[in-house]
Amino acid sequence: MNATSNASTPISSLIGWLFGLLALAIGIVNTFWGNDPGFGLFIIALSLAFFPPVNAFIKAKAGFAIPRIVKWLLGFFILWASLGVGELFDKIDLMMASF
Repeated sequence: MNATSNASTPISSLIGWLFGLLALAIGIVNTFWGNDPGFGLFIIALSLAFFPPVNAFIKAKAGFAIPRIVKWLLGFFILWASLGVGELFDKIDLMMASF
């Protein structure tokens, strides 16, 4: 294998799990405490790309894994859309106020 392959190392797997869980949490907050549940479901669907088992499933079925650069761009989009445009912190305040 070459250095640019999508070989799953323990560190990249851990980062995938952590960012996948973060994006999943962002999607859940946007789904239930936002004014656009469709956006939250969209973020939840995008978060699946970061989980190593999902990536392995895609590789097994389609014959290729999601390239790392696509994951970086997708992660940037999720953070930009939820922090900048989606007003995530306001939605977290709403969530905390409802408990």
